[in-house]
This record gives sequence, structure tokens and C-alpha cells, in this order.
Amino acid sequence: MTQPATYGGWQSERTGFMGRLSGPGFAMVAAASFAALVPVSLSSWRSALVCVPLAVALLCLALGRVMGLSADEWIALAVRHQISVATRRNLFLSGAFAPRAADTGRQPMDLPGVLARLRILDAPDGLGGALGVVHDPVAGTYAAVARVTFPGLALVDTAQQAARVSAWAAFLRSYCTEDSALTRISVHQRCLPDDGAALASWTARHITADAPGAAVTALGELMDGAGPTTAARETYLTVVLSASRARLAVKGAGGGQIGAAAVLVRELHAMQHTLSTAGLHVVEWLPPRSLAHTVRTAYDPDAQHMLAARAATALAPGWAGTRPGLDPDLAGPAAAESAWGAYRHDGAWSVTYQVRTWPQSYVYATVLQPLLRPRENARRSMSLLYEPVGPRRARQELARDKAKRSSARHLRSRTGRDESEDERREEAVARAHDTARASGQGVVRMTAVLTVTVTDPEELETACAELQADAGACGLEVRRMWGAQDTGFAAGALPLGQGLPDRRTGF
Repeated sequence: MTQPATYGGWQSERTGFMGRLSGPGFAMVAAASFAALVPVSLSSWRSALVCVPLAVALLCLALGRVMGLSADEWIALAVRHQISVATRRNLFLSGAFAPRAADTGRQPMDLPGVLARLRILDAPDGLGGALGVVHDPVAGTYAAVARVTFPGLALVDTAQQAARVSAWAAFLRSYCTEDSALTRISVHQRCLPDDGAALASWTARHITADAPGAAVTALGELMDGAGPTTAARETYLTVVLSASRARLAVKGAGGGQIGAAAVLVRELHAMQHTLSTAGLHVVEWLPPRSLAHTVRTAYDPDAQHMLAARAATALAPGWAGTRPGLDPDLAGPAAAESAWGAYRHDGAWSVTYQVRTWPQSYVYATVLQPLLRPRENARRSMSLLYEPVGPRRARQELARDKAKRSSARHLRSRTGRDESEDERREEAVARAHDTARASGQGVVRMTAVLTVTVTDPEELETACAELQADAGACGLEVRRMWGAQDTGFAAGALPLGQGLPDRRTGF
């Protein structure tokens, strides 16, 4: 019998200014050392009463940890949040409060926080339809979102599991090139309760007049009992194109937004075969109204039932002219408020976590399944964000990491310190990564963001505890995104490809 394949070797980025210290942390350690030497040089006990407590305070700020962050980073984060609260920048009002455009009189698409700069463009998909393109004018990116289905891994044999994982790895590796125009790939999945409104509407329209009364009664009881307890899963694939990387192709396609959209459509058509090889079936590349529908239902879970019922009604005779989806101008929430540890949007409350540490041991391909287990009281969403790294940058990054680890190991040997098993393992993983890169494998930066959403604030902490327990069962270390819940929601609950900063600092 074939043994299931296992996977591991994930390595966290550590990009401190000196060792594991950030730039401000290193400056505080240097200042603490200077303050501690002042009383010695002056031979003054009075100066020691001032300098020694100052040095201890600086060391505590630089080396102390508060929920995974250094003390100085935590204080800076808290100060920024309090300033945001004092200036009411953590509040967002749209709907009737949104200003109307002077030329058209319409209320423009209004999204909160980091999403305020986004625009949903309407572009031809090359097949006679429309494609919704998410344009970020600040970052210079264009993103397309596809609704996909996949056969899954839990119920197939080990050979098929390994083949599908290898095909997905080959898909990511194909974009680890110097000339790749795609800067980010995101896989988003959400698990949400389904009240059965769409199913009930479809059943009511298909029951014939001569159906037996007992059968209709039994079916109605079944629908009433089982329909609201079902759960629906939605999976989206988002590809993000960088206009700066593809500037020559964009210029050749006409330049501007039209040229960028044309290049993005070419990339989408080119990846169809690779996606099908990986077992992913693209149901559709979302047009603007479907994309707005997806964003809206993330902000307002109650709108999911209304829009599903309207979509089912649109199939009935007399409603053929009803357009599916939602106008992009109505994609955002009516109101939102970002608190220190939660995010309130319309009639829901959300908490977002970032995966800080992946499993240290080797795991199976189905390791993440518990994270999206259906919950009756909450909806969950998870975004896996991938950033392919070109060969030149990958070689530089891995060489820099090896040099840091070698210098740290040499320093430990000079000072007589023993090397821990964690340090030995990290060095072995770094060497394995460099060997794999040299043999033609790709290097990908990856992170995951998890969001749990409830409509009853009394159930929020219970839902958070359940999510943390399931993450622990998967071997993941998750951290609540304190002071940045609105940004975390944009990355974890929306399939817009947000996330992954250019470079993380600290660890």
C-alpha cells in the first residue's frame, strides 16, 4: 500500500536589522549599553540611579515581547490606534452619507480603509462576456477573480492526492520567473451557513399541481428541518498583475487601463490548461456585478439570503430581465468600525488572525481541513496568499539568510554557547531550500489569513476560541491582528488579493 505523501519545511522570514532586532530595537539596545557605561566612566553613584533604570527600560522595550510583538512595536501600534480613534478615522459611513459625483449624480463605489482606493473596472473577457477587474491605482495592480470548484483530497487515494498537490506546485513554479507579470496569487475559501432560501424557492417552483399531498408535506418538513442547517462553501482564485512588471506588454496592448486589462485577460487564458491539470475547474471569471455580490455578502452576511432568494426568483417566469449580482457601487458596507481586537461591519462582527508559524513537523495534504469545518453560529473564511519570487531575488534572499545564520553560528562558537536543536533544524531547512532552488524549484512567499464572522456579538469570543482550537489541531500558530482588524478583514474575508507586504520586519 502506498504511504501518503507528507509536506513540511516551511520557514519564517526573519529580516531584522541586526540578528532578530529591528532597527529601532537595535538603536535602543545600543542606547541602553551606552547608558549603562556612563556611571562606570563617571564613577558616580548618582548617575547610576538615573542611567541604570533607563537602560533597563530600553532593554525591556527592545527585547520584551507582548503577544508576539516587541514592546516598542506594541506601544507604537497602540498609539496609532488611539490616534485613529480620537480622530474618528476608525469609523466608516457610506450609503446615504456617501457623497454623490458632481457629473453623474451617482454615489461612487465606497469601500472602507485600505480598500477605498480600489475600483472595479468592466473589461471584455475575450469570449464575448464581461470581466470584473479590481484596479489598485496606488500599487499599480490589476486583479481578476474566478469562482472555482475542485474535487477535494479527503476521499481520493494517496497517488491522486500527491498528483494534485504536485500539479498545484507546478502551477506556482511556472510564475517564479524574472519576466512574470503576476505578482500575487490568492486562494480564498469561505464556509457560511445556508438558510435554504434558494433551495426552497426552487422547490416551490418545481412542485407540480398534481403532486401527492403526503409527498409535498413530507418534503416541506424535510426542507424546514434540514435546509437551514446546511453549509455552503465558496472557493475563489485571484490573480494579481503588476502593471510595472508588464509595462512593455501593456504598452503594446494599447497602454493604460485598457492595455493592462488586455494583458491580464491573456494571462488568464494562458493558465486555463495548468489549472485544469491541478484539478481546478473555473466556473466563471467573475463579472463586475458578481464580484460586487461577493464583496457585499462578506460585509453583510444577512444580504446573502436576500440575494440568493432574488437570484432564485429571477429564474421564474416574468423575472427574466432581472440582472444577477449587485451593482459595484453598492459593494461596500453601509457602516463599519474598527476596534482594537474586532471589526464591526453592518450587522456582523469579525475577528481576523494571521498564521505566524506553520507546522514544524511533516503533515498530510489535508492538514487545513479542520479550519473550514461548518459552524452553525459563525462563518469562516481563509485566504492563502502566494507571491512567486524570481530566481535572482530568490538566490539573493537565500544567500543572505544563509550568511546571517552562518555568522550567528560562528558567534555562538566563539562565545562558547551551545547550538539548540531549533537552530540546527532551521539551518538544515535553509540549506535544503537553497539546494532545491539550485535544482530548478521555485521559491514562493506564502501566508494565510483567517477570519471568523458572527451576527451575534455574544457568540464572537466563542467562535474565536473554536477557530484557535482548530488551528492548534492543525499545528498552526495564529495571532490575532490587534489594532489592524480592518486591514486583516480585507485580506482574510475578501477574495481581492490583498495582503503580503513587500517585506516583513522583526519576526
